[in-house]
Amino acid sequence: MRPILIKGHERPLTYLKYNKEGDLLFSCALDRNPAVWYADKGELLGTYRGHIGSVWGCDVSRDSKLLITASADQTAKVWDVQTGSELFTFEFKSTVKSVEFGVGDKLAVIATDSFRDMSSAIHVKHIARDPSEQCGDSVIEFSPGGRINRAVWGPLNRTIISGGEQGVVRVWDVETKKVIYESDKDTGHQKAITSLAKSRDGSHLLTASIDKSAKLWDIRSMKLLRTYKAEAPVNAVALSPLLDHVVLGGGQDASTVTNDPRAGKFEAKFYSKVLEEEIGSVKGHFGPINALAFNPDGKSFASGGEDGYLRLHHFDHDYFNMAI
Repeated sequence: MRPILIKGHERPLTYLKYNKEGDLLFSCALDRNPAVWYADKGELLGTYRGHIGSVWGCDVSRDSKLLITASADQTAKVWDVQTGSELFTFEFKSTVKSVEFGVGDKLAVIATDSFRDMSSAIHVKHIARDPSEQCGDSVIEFSPGGRINRAVWGPLNRTIISGGEQGVVRVWDVETKKVIYESDKDTGHQKAITSLAKSRDGSHLLTASIDKSAKLWDIRSMKLLRTYKAEAPVNAVALSPLLDHVVLGGGQDASTVTNDPRAGKFEAKFYSKVLEEEIGSVKGHFGPINALAFNPDGKSFASGGEDGYLRLHHFDHDYFNMAI
């Protein structure tokens, strides 16, 4: 399996997202300019220029017409995917950590970081199909307490799931803005949560943490199903849409690793979703892996690292013939 190595960003990557069809791959990094690539061969299609701070996350609408990005410049921007033009800017008073379109692409959940005397907050914005009708008002806004790293929609936009520095996964009822589930220290993470990823059908949630583990949850009942243990902090996770595999990425802080990159555990590690056992790894990055994403067809995946490289991996036939 030979990866396609892409040096498309000047600084570390932070997030990767495929569109629904799997022909486009969007990348975010600390260099302010989100990019879009042909997912097959890694050719650059273009960049989205307008942020003046690091970009922490993005999402693309199901029809691949709209892109929304989260930035440290205290804004979330909506873009025209095809032309690259900026359609609207949502302004906040602190760093925007994550964004996600809801089912139907009419709503977006946006998580903002704490800043000075301001708490982290979760905002829900209405997304107008006609940019001239877009407004910046929040449909819902509340502060969950503690620093949030990511927030995603639950089933049918009825709940919002958050994870952050406290290592707690919380599920919020959208209508009441109250917590309806909160993980505890016995079953939940022991340290900060770095990533939340959903299965393609939305039935499962995979969480990652610097406590060197990832956890699989039933997204409706929030019952803990599996725990995957790693040898280093986990920064990113993804679920295969085709096989019962999960992939974990992370590694020790690059500044603490001396000469040999292998000491930093910078591999993307594959686990059996059911058996919780490691079944393989993909090496290549020279720093911690910060972003992972499976192509919706399950035949390839992408990884983005602290080294500034984006790597596209197309699976060979042996992968699909694995017994696990």
